[in-house]
Amino acid sequence: MSNPWKTRAETSADLETIRDLTRQAFGRQFEVDYLDLLRADPVAWIDGLSFVATVDDQPVAHALLTRCQVGDTPVLSLGPVAVLPSYQRQGAGSAAVIAALDTARDRGEQSVVVLGHAEYYPRFGFRPATEFGIRHPDFDGPSLMALSLTGDPLPAGTLRYPVNV
Repeated sequence: MSNPWKTRAETSADLETIRDLTRQAFGRQFEVDYLDLLRADPVAWIDGLSFVATVDDQPVAHALLTRCQVGDTPVLSLGPVAVLPSYQRQGAGSAAVIAALDTARDRGEQSVVVLGHAEYYPRFGFRPATEFGIRHPDFDGPSLMALSLTGDPLPAGTLRYPVNV
């Protein structure tokens, strides 16, 4: 999937812009607060796995990978993924997601889970987590998906996030 977007890891100068674009994308504060909790958690947060897609070096989309677990196995969690409304459905979100997933793969990460739109995330290779025996403790449905970054089998078990909201 080619795109014209420039992507890069976030910088400290991007934090307020990312918070604002997340608020605009979701139309509420919940995801912004969750993002802040993830940033503050030393288990969840992984430097270098928060990516933006930019226009004139200004972030218009954001994708975040943080640490969680399936059973006792550390995996990554994708989200929140946010795009300014005026840039939605133009590939900016996909560019940020691809940059984050490619970097995670290059770093030797094994797998990623996402709780999101069942129509959107399969384009990146995500499949229903139930196919792999991955369960969410509070949610059952097709919106929980998983992806192997290496082609190796995914761990089975209950998904656990270090940050609860």
